[in-house]
Amino acid sequence: MSTSEESGARKLEGQRVPSVSWPVRSAGEWQTVHSDDIFAGRRVVVFALPGAFTPTCSNNHLPRYDELADLFHAAGIDDIVCISVNDPHVMAAWADEQGIQQVRMIPDGNAEFTARLGMLTDRHNLGMGQRSWRYSMLVSDGVIEKMFAEAEKPGDPFEVSDAETMLRFISPQTVIPPAIALFTRPGCPWCARARRLLQQADLAYSEIDTGRDVSNSALRAICGADRVPQIYIDGRLIGGSDELAQYLGIDDSDFD
Repeated sequence: MSTSEESGARKLEGQRVPSVSWPVRSAGEWQTVHSDDIFAGRRVVVFALPGAFTPTCSNNHLPRYDELADLFHAAGIDDIVCISVNDPHVMAAWADEQGIQQVRMIPDGNAEFTARLGMLTDRHNLGMGQRSWRYSMLVSDGVIEKMFAEAEKPGDPFEVSDAETMLRFISPQTVIPPAIALFTRPGCPWCARARRLLQQADLAYSEIDTGRDVSNSALRAICGADRVPQIYIDGRLIGGSDELAQYLGIDDSDFD
Protein backbone atom coordinates (compact mmCIF):
# COMPACT_ATOMS: atom_id res chain seq x y z
CA MET A 1 0.00 0.00 0.00
CA SER A 2 1.33 3.42 -0.89
CA THR A 3 1.86 5.99 1.85
CA SER A 4 -1.04 8.13 0.60
CA GLU A 5 -3.48 5.21 0.41
CA GLU A 6 -2.43 3.89 3.83
CA SER A 7 -2.85 7.35 5.32
CA GLY A 8 -6.28 7.77 3.70
CA ALA A 9 -7.46 4.41 5.04
CA ARG A 10 -6.25 5.25 8.54
CA LYS A 11 -8.09 8.57 8.46
CA LEU A 12 -11.34 6.68 7.95
CA GLU A 13 -10.71 4.36 10.87
CA GLY A 14 -12.77 5.53 13.83
CA GLN A 15 -15.27 7.28 11.55
CA ARG A 16 -18.90 6.25 11.05
CA VAL A 17 -19.93 4.72 7.74
CA PRO A 18 -22.27 6.87 5.58
CA SER A 19 -25.99 6.64 6.32
CA VAL A 20 -27.69 5.69 3.03
CA SER A 21 -30.47 3.54 1.59
CA TRP A 22 -30.03 1.07 -1.25
CA PRO A 23 -32.70 -0.41 -3.55
CA VAL A 24 -31.97 -4.12 -4.00
CA ARG A 25 -33.52 -7.08 -5.79
CA SER A 26 -34.34 -10.12 -3.66
CA ALA A 27 -36.31 -13.13 -4.86
CA GLY A 28 -37.49 -11.07 -7.84
CA GLU A 29 -38.86 -8.30 -5.65
CA TRP A 30 -37.67 -4.75 -4.91
CA GLN A 31 -36.60 -4.01 -1.36
CA THR A 32 -34.95 -1.07 0.36
CA VAL A 33 -32.01 -1.76 2.64
CA HIS A 34 -30.73 1.00 4.93
CA SER A 35 -27.15 1.05 6.11
CA ASP A 36 -28.40 0.96 9.72
CA ASP A 37 -30.09 -2.38 8.97
CA ILE A 38 -26.66 -3.79 8.18
CA PHE A 39 -24.33 -2.04 10.62
CA ALA A 40 -26.24 -0.97 13.75
CA GLY A 41 -25.25 -3.09 16.74
CA ARG A 42 -23.37 -5.55 14.57
CA ARG A 43 -19.82 -6.46 13.57
CA VAL A 44 -19.60 -6.54 9.79
CA VAL A 45 -16.90 -7.15 7.19
CA VAL A 46 -17.31 -5.07 4.03
CA PHE A 47 -15.34 -5.45 0.83
CA ALA A 48 -15.77 -3.25 -2.23
CA LEU A 49 -14.63 -3.79 -5.79
CA PRO A 50 -14.71 -2.07 -9.19
CA GLY A 51 -17.37 -4.15 -10.91
CA ALA A 52 -19.45 -7.28 -11.20
CA PHE A 53 -18.33 -9.91 -13.73
CA THR A 54 -14.82 -8.41 -13.96
CA PRO A 55 -11.89 -10.87 -13.79
CA THR A 56 -10.25 -10.22 -10.41
CA CYS A 57 -13.60 -9.59 -8.74
CA SER A 58 -15.13 -12.81 -10.08
CA ASN A 59 -12.12 -15.12 -9.86
CA ASN A 60 -10.66 -14.07 -6.52
CA HIS A 61 -12.24 -11.30 -4.49
CA LEU A 62 -15.90 -12.29 -4.15
CA PRO A 63 -15.71 -16.13 -4.12
CA ARG A 64 -13.01 -16.33 -1.44
CA TYR A 65 -15.06 -14.28 1.02
CA ASP A 66 -17.97 -16.64 0.39
CA GLU A 67 -15.73 -19.71 0.85
CA LEU A 68 -14.36 -18.43 4.18
CA ALA A 69 -17.69 -17.10 5.50
CA ASP A 70 -18.04 -19.81 8.16
CA LEU A 71 -14.63 -18.90 9.58
CA PHE A 72 -15.58 -15.21 9.68
CA HIS A 73 -18.80 -16.06 11.52
CA ALA A 74 -16.90 -18.28 13.97
CA ALA A 75 -14.63 -15.27 14.65
CA GLY A 76 -17.62 -13.14 15.68
CA ILE A 77 -18.59 -11.51 12.38
CA ASP A 78 -22.35 -11.05 11.93
CA ASP A 79 -22.39 -10.33 8.20
CA ILE A 80 -20.15 -10.12 5.12
CA VAL A 81 -21.09 -7.44 2.60
CA CYS A 82 -19.94 -6.88 -0.97
CA ILE A 83 -20.44 -3.34 -2.31
CA SER A 84 -20.01 -2.33 -5.94
CA VAL A 85 -21.14 0.60 -8.07
CA ASN A 86 -23.45 -1.57 -10.17
CA ASP A 87 -27.21 -1.63 -10.56
CA PRO A 88 -29.36 -4.10 -8.56
CA HIS A 89 -30.09 -6.34 -11.56
CA VAL A 90 -26.40 -6.79 -12.34
CA MET A 91 -25.48 -7.55 -8.72
CA ALA A 92 -28.30 -10.08 -8.41
CA ALA A 93 -27.29 -11.79 -11.68
CA TRP A 94 -23.63 -11.86 -10.62
CA ALA A 95 -24.44 -13.44 -7.26
CA ASP A 96 -26.53 -16.07 -9.02
CA GLU A 97 -23.81 -16.78 -11.61
CA GLN A 98 -21.20 -17.12 -8.87
CA GLY A 99 -23.39 -19.29 -6.64
CA ILE A 100 -22.92 -16.92 -3.71
CA GLN A 101 -24.51 -18.20 -0.51
CA GLN A 102 -23.09 -16.25 2.43
CA VAL A 103 -22.19 -12.77 1.18
CA ARG A 104 -24.77 -9.97 1.16
CA MET A 105 -24.63 -8.20 -2.21
CA ILE A 106 -25.21 -4.42 -2.05
CA PRO A 107 -25.58 -2.50 -5.35
CA ASP A 108 -24.41 1.06 -4.75
CA GLY A 109 -25.80 2.01 -8.16
CA ASN A 110 -25.88 5.74 -7.48
CA ALA A 111 -22.42 5.59 -5.86
CA GLU A 112 -23.79 7.49 -2.85
CA PHE A 113 -22.15 5.30 -0.21
CA THR A 114 -18.89 5.02 -2.17
CA ALA A 115 -18.64 8.77 -2.86
CA ARG A 116 -19.40 9.77 0.72
CA LEU A 117 -16.77 7.33 1.92
CA GLY A 118 -14.27 8.95 -0.44
CA MET A 119 -13.68 5.72 -2.36
CA LEU A 120 -14.79 6.66 -5.88
CA THR A 121 -12.27 6.16 -8.68
CA ASP A 122 -12.45 7.31 -12.31
CA ARG A 123 -12.44 4.46 -14.84
CA HIS A 124 -13.63 6.38 -17.88
CA ASN A 125 -10.56 5.15 -19.78
CA LEU A 126 -12.03 1.63 -19.54
CA GLY A 127 -15.58 2.72 -20.36
CA MET A 128 -16.68 2.06 -16.78
CA GLY A 129 -17.27 5.63 -15.57
CA GLN A 130 -17.06 6.20 -11.81
CA ARG A 131 -16.50 3.03 -9.83
CA SER A 132 -15.47 1.97 -6.34
CA TRP A 133 -11.84 1.63 -5.38
CA ARG A 134 -10.95 -1.84 -4.12
CA TYR A 135 -10.87 -2.03 -0.32
CA SER A 136 -12.10 -3.96 2.69
CA MET A 137 -13.10 -2.77 6.14
CA LEU A 138 -14.22 -4.07 9.50
CA VAL A 139 -17.20 -2.11 10.84
CA SER A 140 -18.34 -2.36 14.46
CA ASP A 141 -21.74 -0.83 15.27
CA GLY A 142 -21.41 1.52 12.32
CA VAL A 143 -17.82 2.63 13.09
CA ILE A 144 -14.89 1.69 10.87
CA GLU A 145 -12.53 -0.30 13.07
CA LYS A 146 -10.03 -1.28 10.36
CA MET A 147 -9.64 -0.56 6.65
CA PHE A 148 -7.41 -2.16 4.03
CA ALA A 149 -7.31 -0.03 0.85
CA GLU A 150 -5.36 -1.11 -2.22
CA ALA A 151 -2.39 0.97 -3.28
CA GLU A 152 -2.94 3.57 -5.97
CA LYS A 153 -0.94 2.20 -8.87
CA PRO A 154 -1.56 1.11 -12.48
CA GLY A 155 -3.82 -1.82 -13.23
CA ASP A 156 -6.15 -3.38 -10.71
CA PRO A 157 -4.11 -4.01 -7.55
CA PHE A 158 -5.39 -6.78 -5.30
CA GLU A 159 -2.96 -7.23 -2.45
CA VAL A 160 -4.54 -6.28 0.90
CA SER A 161 -8.33 -6.32 0.55
CA ASP A 162 -8.54 -10.11 0.18
CA ALA A 163 -10.45 -12.38 2.54
CA GLU A 164 -7.35 -13.96 4.07
CA THR A 165 -5.83 -10.61 5.10
CA MET A 166 -9.05 -9.52 6.80
CA LEU A 167 -9.57 -12.87 8.52
CA ARG A 168 -6.00 -12.88 9.84
CA PHE A 169 -6.54 -9.39 11.26
CA ILE A 170 -9.77 -10.40 13.00
CA SER A 171 -8.62 -13.82 14.20
CA PRO A 172 -4.86 -14.45 13.90
CA GLN A 173 -5.21 -17.93 15.41
CA THR A 174 -7.67 -19.16 12.77
CA VAL A 175 -6.26 -21.80 10.45
CA ILE A 176 -7.24 -20.76 6.92
CA PRO A 177 -7.83 -23.65 4.50
CA PRO A 178 -5.96 -23.52 1.19
CA ALA A 179 -7.54 -22.30 -2.03
CA ILE A 180 -7.89 -25.33 -4.30
CA ALA A 181 -8.78 -25.51 -8.00
CA LEU A 182 -9.53 -28.86 -9.63
CA PHE A 183 -9.53 -29.15 -13.45
CA THR A 184 -11.72 -32.07 -14.58
CA ARG A 185 -13.65 -33.58 -17.51
CA PRO A 186 -16.96 -35.47 -17.37
CA GLY A 187 -16.62 -39.25 -17.04
CA CYS A 188 -12.96 -39.12 -15.98
CA PRO A 189 -12.29 -41.79 -13.26
CA TRP A 190 -9.07 -40.10 -12.12
CA CYS A 191 -11.03 -36.87 -11.65
CA ALA A 192 -13.48 -38.77 -9.47
CA ARG A 193 -10.51 -40.07 -7.49
CA ALA A 194 -9.18 -36.53 -7.02
CA ARG A 195 -12.60 -35.40 -5.75
CA ARG A 196 -12.69 -38.33 -3.34
CA LEU A 197 -9.19 -37.55 -2.04
CA LEU A 198 -10.06 -33.91 -1.41
CA GLN A 199 -13.31 -34.87 0.29
CA GLN A 200 -11.48 -37.45 2.40
CA ALA A 201 -9.08 -34.71 3.51
CA ASP A 202 -12.11 -32.45 4.22
CA LEU A 203 -10.84 -29.80 1.81
CA ALA A 204 -13.15 -27.46 -0.11
CA TYR A 205 -12.31 -26.90 -3.77
CA SER A 206 -13.48 -25.14 -6.91
CA GLU A 207 -13.99 -27.41 -9.91
CA ILE A 208 -13.36 -26.26 -13.48
CA ASP A 209 -15.02 -28.48 -16.07
CA THR A 210 -12.59 -28.39 -18.98
CA GLY A 211 -15.04 -30.22 -21.20
CA ARG A 212 -17.21 -27.13 -21.05
CA ASP A 213 -14.97 -24.22 -20.12
CA VAL A 214 -11.37 -24.90 -21.20
CA SER A 215 -9.90 -26.15 -24.49
CA ASN A 216 -6.97 -28.58 -24.59
CA SER A 217 -4.65 -25.81 -25.73
CA ALA A 218 -5.81 -23.57 -22.90
CA LEU A 219 -5.31 -26.41 -20.40
CA ARG A 220 -1.74 -26.88 -21.66
CA ALA A 221 -1.13 -23.14 -21.34
CA ILE A 222 -2.47 -23.07 -17.79
CA CYS A 223 -1.23 -26.36 -16.37
CA GLY A 224 1.51 -27.49 -18.74
CA ALA A 225 -0.49 -30.68 -19.33
CA ASP A 226 -3.29 -31.77 -21.62
CA ARG A 227 -4.82 -34.42 -19.38
CA VAL A 228 -6.96 -34.17 -16.30
CA PRO A 229 -7.27 -33.97 -13.41
CA GLN A 230 -4.90 -31.12 -12.65
CA ILE A 231 -4.93 -29.67 -9.14
CA TYR A 232 -3.71 -26.30 -7.91
CA ILE A 233 -3.35 -25.54 -4.19
CA ASP A 234 -2.71 -21.93 -3.19
CA GLY A 235 -1.44 -21.20 -6.70
CA ARG A 236 0.95 -24.17 -6.81
CA LEU A 237 0.42 -26.89 -9.40
CA ILE A 238 0.27 -30.24 -7.59
CA GLY A 239 -0.41 -32.35 -10.69
CA GLY A 240 -2.79 -35.27 -11.18
CA SER A 241 -4.51 -37.62 -8.75
CA ASP A 242 -1.31 -39.61 -7.97
CA GLU A 243 0.53 -36.43 -7.03
CA LEU A 244 -2.47 -35.26 -5.00
CA ALA A 245 -2.58 -38.50 -3.01
CA GLN A 246 1.14 -38.13 -2.29
CA TYR A 247 0.72 -34.46 -1.35
CA LEU A 248 -2.13 -35.28 1.05
CA GLY A 249 -0.39 -38.35 2.46
CA ILE A 250 -3.37 -40.58 1.69
CA ASP A 251 -2.85 -44.23 0.73
CA ASP A 252 -5.64 -45.27 -1.63
CA SER A 253 -3.72 -48.08 -3.25
CA ASP A 254 -6.98 -49.92 -3.79
CA PHE A 255 -7.91 -47.38 -6.47
CA ASP A 256 -8.37 -49.16 -9.77
